[in-house]
Amino acid sequence: MGKVAKGGKKVAAAPLAQKKSAKGTKTNPLFEKRPKNLRLGGDIQPKRDLTRYVKWPKYVRLQRMKRIMLMRLKVPPAIAQFNHTIDKSQAASLLRLLKKYQPETKKDKKQRLMEMAQAKKDGEDTKSKKPTVIKFGLNHVTNLIEQK
Repeated sequence: MGKVAKGGKKVAAAPLAQKKSAKGTKTNPLFEKRPKNLRLGGDIQPKRDLTRYVKWPKYVRLQRMKRIMLMRLKVPPAIAQFNHTIDKSQAASLLRLLKKYQPETKKDKKQRLMEMAQAKKDGEDTKSKKPTVIKFGLNHVTNLIEQK
């Protein structure tokens, strides 16, 4: 630090002055400071995180893009309802309901058509329409939602 002059003001310290080492602290020769020279021809460069520059597999890129898109877009409720699964009790009641509307088997269809043909042959005018069924299949359901 600077010295105090006669008038009580501090005098600026001399530039590049030798600083006195603190008394009582000795440096251990086992732990010397060895600064690295990272310039050309010097020490090996440290490992850097290059994950940003990696060409990731297509499925990784797709799932990341999908995640970002879902955060940024407002998904219509008609489609967003399929993002979450239902609990076990709701699933059981839903399956009971769907069982009533399952598509007819080939055997049932053949029997229904035979009865219709027999009725037509006898001259009766019976209108047995197709049973109502649940629509299924990813593309079919998607088209139905889009038409809604």
